[in-house]
Amino acid sequence: MHHILHTGRFLLGHTYQTAWNKCCSSFAKMMRAVCVDVPGGPENLLLRTVPRPQPKDGEVLIKVHATALNRADLLQRRGLYPPPPGESDIIGLEVAGTVDTLGSGVKRGWKPDDRVMALLCGGGYAEYVAVPEELLIPIPPNLTHSQAAAIPEAWLTAFQLLVFIAQVKEGEVVLAHAGASGVGTAAVQLVRLFGAVPIVTAGSPEKLKMTENLGAAAGFNYKEESFVQGVHNFTGGRGANVILDCIGGRNWEQNVSSLATDGRWVLYGTMGGRTVEGDLLGKLLSKRGHLLTSLLRSRSLQYKADLVEDFSRRVLPYFSDQPASLRPVIDSTFNLEDIAEAHRHMEANKNMGKIIINVIPQNQETQ
Repeated sequence: MHHILHTGRFLLGHTYQTAWNKCCSSFAKMMRAVCVDVPGGPENLLLRTVPRPQPKDGEVLIKVHATALNRADLLQRRGLYPPPPGESDIIGLEVAGTVDTLGSGVKRGWKPDDRVMALLCGGGYAEYVAVPEELLIPIPPNLTHSQAAAIPEAWLTAFQLLVFIAQVKEGEVVLAHAGASGVGTAAVQLVRLFGAVPIVTAGSPEKLKMTENLGAAAGFNYKEESFVQGVHNFTGGRGANVILDCIGGRNWEQNVSSLATDGRWVLYGTMGGRTVEGDLLGKLLSKRGHLLTSLLRSRSLQYKADLVEDFSRRVLPYFSDQPASLRPVIDSTFNLEDIAEAHRHMEANKNMGKIIINVIPQNQETQ
């Protein structure tokens, strides 16, 4: 009887251990993520536990240390900017973190614990995200994860607009609206890097001062003056060769008036409305102006891979120069639990630079 009882204890212990392992294994495959069940205000952002994504063929699973806010996130939260078909419906277009798991077919030499940042179609507001390996960028050694999270969406957008779309040339004048935004602060620095001349609009003296410190040659407070006169004064009446415009509707007439003959007006957002009233086509035609439009999220994987490769070759080294020529501009940081407050901060238009979300609090960082 003693032996039977002993065996029973052994079997019970083994069964308990097996169940515990299964429980732990199941728990380990879950993660925290920000979800939106009903479109609406920041209060509709819900932090909950969801299944962790598994990397598909050619994908890398990233353990997210930090992500960052973009205007598109606010639109998606309101139900106005859904993710492309087949992509994660979790908000978030960029992350920085470490390689966790490699999917089958990964060819580019990534290893577990490599520090990476990535451009996403969605899924950034979470502890893990699976990303095609072509969209990974190594984090320069002198940058923290929080600093790196400020780079992918804003800097790749600015690079795309300037290089792929506007094809900016040395010596040209580039007017960037929302100069103190994430894309704006990146654009100012990239325009300088490419040997062109950046000028900006912004809504406060503090924002204009910050862009000046980044290299803007001139700045105009759109709340206090028409920027048209400022552009013409700065350019001797010639106008801006390139305009980077995330405002749209309400600015169209001032944009055309500010545009140089044969200039390129690049529209990448409509924060100021989508409708236009008046003689847009006639006035644009009289300038022989080019109206170009671009979005990044809906582009093909191949387009984004080419963009990442070109950016990594032409721009990334300048983040780790001594002293660094380029730097991501961070306005503020929030923890993932405070995501609603971060959205309110952006909606109030208070930020100068990027708003960072630390998925792993900085005092818990191991790298």
